[in-house]
Amino acid sequence: MTPDEFRRHGREVIDWIANYLETVEQYPVLAQVEPGQIRAQLPPHAPEEPESFDALLADVERVILPGITHWQSPSFFGFFPANNSGPSILADLLSSGFGVQGMLWMTSPACTELETHVLDWGVDMLGLPARFKSDGAGGGVIQDSASSASLCALLAARERATGYQTRRSGVGKRLVAYTSEHAHSSIEKAMNIAGLGTENLRKLPSDERFAMRADALQDAIDADLAAGLAPCFVSATVGTTSCGSIDPLSEIGQICRRYGLWMHVDGAMAGTAALCPEFRTIHEGLEAADSYCFNPHKWMFVNFDCDCFYVADRKSLIQALSILPEYLRNEATEAGRVIDYRDWQIPLGRRFRALKLWFVIRSFGIHGLQQRVRAHVALAQEFAAWVAADAEFELAAPAPLNLVCFRHRGGDAINQQIMDRLNRSGRLYLSHTRLADKLTLRMSIGQTNTQRQHVEQAWRLIREAAGVEGLSRR
Repeated sequence: MTPDEFRRHGREVIDWIANYLETVEQYPVLAQVEPGQIRAQLPPHAPEEPESFDALLADVERVILPGITHWQSPSFFGFFPANNSGPSILADLLSSGFGVQGMLWMTSPACTELETHVLDWGVDMLGLPARFKSDGAGGGVIQDSASSASLCALLAARERATGYQTRRSGVGKRLVAYTSEHAHSSIEKAMNIAGLGTENLRKLPSDERFAMRADALQDAIDADLAAGLAPCFVSATVGTTSCGSIDPLSEIGQICRRYGLWMHVDGAMAGTAALCPEFRTIHEGLEAADSYCFNPHKWMFVNFDCDCFYVADRKSLIQALSILPEYLRNEATEAGRVIDYRDWQIPLGRRFRALKLWFVIRSFGIHGLQQRVRAHVALAQEFAAWVAADAEFELAAPAPLNLVCFRHRGGDAINQQIMDRLNRSGRLYLSHTRLADKLTLRMSIGQTNTQRQHVEQAWRLIREAAGVEGLSRR
């Protein structure tokens, strides 16, 4: 592709994306295809000769588009937002154009220094503890996801608990970790990958608000110590994926400090709410944490992938992950004057993710970001009020922010049928969880362009689906 061809086709792609985002509401939110349907339209073998770009773009519309579940639809209310914005998309395009491999400072100084600076901005923007800033012992790094952040935190905890011997000689004693029964599944996966074993993860019971019980944590630690085991790590959650519950960070932090345990706080989606001062109570007690993460790619209008991961003591993380082969040695690194983010993550290579975070913050401004977050929370609170006032439905959990868990009073079967009917219709998308062993519907409001009309329509469709004849009332 020549530069002139790139210019022409680039304009076509930008126009295609702009048209898509402008008309995304016309598509069924959930892809209406059967398993194998997309692959059946693809040729069995790769082409021997070059194909035109026009043919490629045509096949995006013919083959790919029908198999897309439209996370950018304002009627997408499932799982969590994975929203984007124009500035983020364009910054990602620039990042692809640069083709930066940002493993070391020297391989692209701007990639590293912009990331450090923008992550420091994040501390101020969310009112996080100052110990997470890079001008002290801590600092921030962009991971691909909160799953990677949790794994890095666990590895640092493992090494600190074993005097940094495990990375050399393997796990020599039985280390134990703790989290809530409603914590993200990535904690269990991290235990597996880190070699600690999922049997050594204590999934603690929750209270009536589905938050971790600090007394259960205390009891579990005491029992493990009495059994000769070695507690090392606690993962608390600010806004669980299942129902948005918020663990008591202050009480958990006191216990972690008492026993010298690494305290990680996962604020993947809900953390963005702290952009607004009135929502910063979700972080009360965060000053005791050793690490923290939140995902701008969920609710801060930055397209996937972009997780902001902070540590209070970067040396602990670096000691756990750093390996320096001869081919990576360089003067700046040896002098200790720079950050090499390869030491803060699992892979060696890294993309220039900071560019899209920088573009979004500057394009929206803090006030613009706050306005969107407040609007989403207000819509969720209004939706929760509609549910609470309806005799056929009930709220299944507190809804402090933008996630509302609710269900029809008729039982699991009718809730499953309501969700299936709605999702098959393509007019909106909902996902579910189980709370108190009951199937529960989740209404996650946070897509970039969701407005009141979309939430009103969703509630009308939910109530209509509940009134359809033939639904099981068992």
